[in-house]
Amino acid sequence: MFLGSHAITMDAKGRLAIPAKIRDALVSECAGKLVITAHTEERCLLVYPEPQWLELQPKIEALPNINRKARLMQRLLLGYATPLELDANGRVLLPQPLRDYACLEKKLMLIGQGKKLELWSESGWNDILQDVGDTDEMPEEVLSLSL
Repeated sequence: MFLGSHAITMDAKGRLAIPAKIRDALVSECAGKLVITAHTEERCLLVYPEPQWLELQPKIEALPNINRKARLMQRLLLGYATPLELDANGRVLLPQPLRDYACLEKKLMLIGQGKKLELWSESGWNDILQDVGDTDEMPEEVLSLSL
């Protein structure tokens, strides 16, 4: 399970080092094999351990592509999906299209989301934190949570 937020940096070539705690979990769960893709609603990337992605991919492919929103989800999730592997130093090289999609520069935030991670630009993440008090309607499932 991936939890917490981690400030990380990306070098000029697009390499980023995964924090040791996350890296150790990835190595034990999926031998360091990841799939990184575009988030469909926000300008960040989703980082899946390969087994999680392989479970999700058929569900994405099975969406009714006659529906415009489902088609867009398929195009983003499948079209940007990139298999990557941690190198010996625990780094991954992000391809330019993924960096461009999420507006990633040097300072990044890696955010645990349970079975996956999100990769944000530091400024994008800070913008999201400013919206915490947003008045969007809460789904009923959220209203039933006791935190």
